[in-house]
Formats: sequence, C-alpha cells, structure tokens
Amino acid sequence: MSAYSIGVDLGGTNLRVAAVDEQGTIVARVSEPAVFDSGPERVVVDICKVIRSIRERNGMEELHGVGIGVPGFIDMESGVVIGSANLPGFEGFPVRDQIQKNLGTRIILENDANAAALGEMWMGAGRNVKDLILLTLGTGIGGGIVFNGKILHGFRGMAGEFGHMTVFPDGNPCGCGNYGCLEKHASATAIAAMGRMMHFGRDTTSAKVFDLAVQGNPRAKMVFEAMGRALGIALASLINIFNFPLYLISGGPLPAWDFFAPAMMIEVKKRAFTFERTGAKIEKALLGADAGLYGAAYLPFQQST
Repeated sequence: MSAYSIGVDLGGTNLRVAAVDEQGTIVARVSEPAVFDSGPERVVVDICKVIRSIRERNGMEELHGVGIGVPGFIDMESGVVIGSANLPGFEGFPVRDQIQKNLGTRIILENDANAAALGEMWMGAGRNVKDLILLTLGTGIGGGIVFNGKILHGFRGMAGEFGHMTVFPDGNPCGCGNYGCLEKHASATAIAAMGRMMHFGRDTTSAKVFDLAVQGNPRAKMVFEAMGRALGIALASLINIFNFPLYLISGGPLPAWDFFAPAMMIEVKKRAFTFERTGAKIEKALLGADAGLYGAAYLPFQQST
C-alpha cells in the first residue's frame, strides 16, 4: 500500500478511526462506542487497539503518523488536554504521550473543531484556498482558523472560540460568564430553546423546529431568522478582522440553510464593508462528520513536508 496516515476522532459518544492515503482516500474505517466509565486509561487502550488493527492491515512502514482530534483545550507542547466538558477524566491527562508510548508511532493531538477546519481545507469546501474559517454549529458553537494552510492556535491553543463572541451585548446569559454569546443565539441548543419559547413543546429539538419551518410554520421561521441574524453579526466581525476568502458553516442545523441564510447575509452585507468588495464567500461545509477525521489524518502528512 502507498503512504497513509491514521485519523482519530474521539467524541463524547463515539471513537472513529480512519486510514487515509496521501490523495485523501479513506482506505479503512472503524467506529465504535467511546467508553469513559473506566477512565482515560481504558480509552487509550481502545484507541491503541483500533490503530494497531489498522496498522497491521495496511503496513507499518507506510504509516506517516496518527492525528487525534479531541473536544477541548489542548496544551500543544505537552499534548495534554487542559479542559474538556465532553471527555470525563481527561483534564491534565497526558493522552498524546501515553498513546505514543504504547504504539511507538508519532502522535499529533489537535482540537476537534480545528481538525475539522483543516479537513475542509484539504478535502472539502476549502480545497482551493489556504485561508479559511469554519464555524461548527452543535450543542455549542466551535470553530477553527486555517491560515496559510495551517491551523492558527493562538499562544495557548485557544484561538477560534467563535461561540463566545458577543453578538448581543444584553443577550442571553452564557455558562462562560458572558452575556449574548453567539452560541446562546445560534447553536442547535439555542434553536431548541427558542422553539420552546414559541410553545412548540418541552421536548422541542432543533430538528423539530426545522420540520415545522419546512411545513410553513411562521414562528419556526422566525427562530431561524433570529439565528441567522446572530450568525451574520458574528461573521461580519470575522470578515472585517481576517479578510479571508472563505467562511464555512457546518453542523446539525445546516439543513435549515435556506431559512437562516437570508437573514445572515443581510447582516453580513450591512456590517462587513469588505465582504462584497473582496469577493469573499460564505458557504456550507461539505464533509460533515468526516471533516475531523480527514483533518486529523492530514496532520502527519502536513508535518512531514
């Protein structure tokens, strides 16, 4: 087999692993539940087991390395997770070094949203650019910044926390301590909360609000207009600051694009004076849940050039 790397996407629910060749073709894929009940040591054992099985099938000599995307803040120098709400027991755990010691293979640890942004640049909607921003809409809002083909980390690895940009100074309180954060107004959680305010039911989800909008419910459409406005305000700031050619949006609410994008674009055109002058684009991400796998797998290739 030709040269390949292994990408790992460790989420709060699933462990997903893929072998990807230099052309971006997935040649092997494994997905299994992530088990956190027995602590991070057990998770490391599971990750190593899957990587070994893929390595045995595809060859040791051809393996460039392993990239691992995890939710949370990472100290890039030490390879230690320094904060994660979705990986119980991992805070302060030397996950990179433990896996590296067990496998004897180079391991690169990365934030999952950063990995997704890199994946979109390599094999997704950003294949024609080297500078892009990805916003990931989910329970919260994360994202990644790719500058000159590489992830922009900031000095402690915490760059790209778009969910905590203030879009409404007197908006909803956020768990981070701020008011009016983007994720309190445009995440899937925020969509569901607005749906409950519209009396769609206590068990309302963002998917239910979308279904109601598709059926023509005017109050459901209002929810997405409010979401789109918040996104547009945030994107306008990012456009004015970065002057990048491409801004991508991914995540569960993406099917509602036609409901939130018009309000989003109104705000962008009103607030970002550079947007139409430069030909920048705001588009849907293309890789979905595989973006993080592609990005994690690309890390070893990138660092070997």
